[in-house]
Amino acid sequence: MSAQTNTVTKILDLIRQDRLPGGAHLTAQKLADRLRLSRSPVNDALGILEQHGIVARKPNRGYFLQQDFDALPDAQAGLAPPSADDIVTHSYFKLADELLRGELPMQCSEAQLRVRYALTNAQTQALLARISQEGWAQRRPGYGWEFSSMMTTPDSLLQSYRLRLALEPAALLEPTFRIEKSVIERCRAAERHLLDGGIATDTADQLHERGVRFHESLVEASGNPFFIDTIKRVNRVRRLLSYRSMQDRSRYQQHCDQHLEILDLLERERNEEAAAALSSHLRSTLDNLTRISGILGG
Repeated sequence: MSAQTNTVTKILDLIRQDRLPGGAHLTAQKLADRLRLSRSPVNDALGILEQHGIVARKPNRGYFLQQDFDALPDAQAGLAPPSADDIVTHSYFKLADELLRGELPMQCSEAQLRVRYALTNAQTQALLARISQEGWAQRRPGYGWEFSSMMTTPDSLLQSYRLRLALEPAALLEPTFRIEKSVIERCRAAERHLLDGGIATDTADQLHERGVRFHESLVEASGNPFFIDTIKRVNRVRRLLSYRSMQDRSRYQQHCDQHLEILDLLERERNEEAAAALSSHLRSTLDNLTRISGILGG
């Protein structure tokens, strides 16, 4: 049994021993004290439990048990440590969260990040390659990496939505707009998948990519390369903050319904109505994000 799996097992044993109900608060420091461990392996174990849906992490509050003690699985029956790709993804979210909270310096060396997130050299490079590709970090001349301050405030995400509100509906009204039936069907299938349960089970990555594919598909159909280039640039740099907004998934059913309505209108070539519906959809999302700006700010 690996050290990570062993810590997961011990945490599950404590939960059963204390007969904790769903919703119980699991404090990393208290668990570390009881297990006589440092917080780092405990946090890693809680991260594994989070990936398996056994606990959920709430901003500024910590981890909470998602099911009663008597419904917990055996750690050796499938709760294995994450794969190398999962480790990089988990570190990505942890780094993003700490950056948004102001807990991470805006300038770091690869060695600092490797130690901070317990990564190998290859994993550190994969993590930085992903962040660099998304546009919110760049290599400093000579030494280390620097994170972009542009995407570390709640206002940044709101500003990106205001840009999209100005651009995306206009794309549907371009004289060169043409959308293939196969594109409409692919987008419909993605929305139906979410309505059939994917809202609860898909990862933050999957939810984000589904939204990106929908909106970029509409803009690409405009045939206007300036619109297409702009929306792709916006989507690359807004990813960091959009993950924060996914902590509340209750609004996704409404999003799916709105997306399906827009697709129906486009299929019937009622582009002006579709543009108005898209504008209303983006405006409602912007309003929702404004109301949860406290979550975005961490």
